[in-house]
Amino acid sequence: MFISNAYAQTAAGGLPASLGGLVQFAPLILIFIVFYFLLIRPQQAQAKELKARQEKLSRGDKIVTAGGILGTVKKVTDGDANVDVEIAPNVTVSVVRSTITQVLTTAKAADKA
Repeated sequence: MFISNAYAQTAAGGLPASLGGLVQFAPLILIFIVFYFLLIRPQQAQAKELKARQEKLSRGDKIVTAGGILGTVKKVTDGDANVDVEIAPNVTVSVVRSTITQVLTTAKAADKA
């Protein structure tokens, strides 16, 4: 009655059959490329920069840990994964170097100011 049969049609002379599959995946490939340049690549650069800053920690640097604790670096041992951080006067805790998420000020910058 109101429903008509739909018949599949082939593309008339357009692209060869081998390119048809590639054309279907082109938007997905394009989206992946855009995501790579807008999200993945900048995040990798930030991670590399943070790792370099963690390696360059020195006494007197003001830091923030992953738990949100603010403190000042008191002791850094090369090759050791731990850093001693003073979180209050005469209160020193040992934190794992990889949990330091941000270096607020370095000791060199504090000396200049």
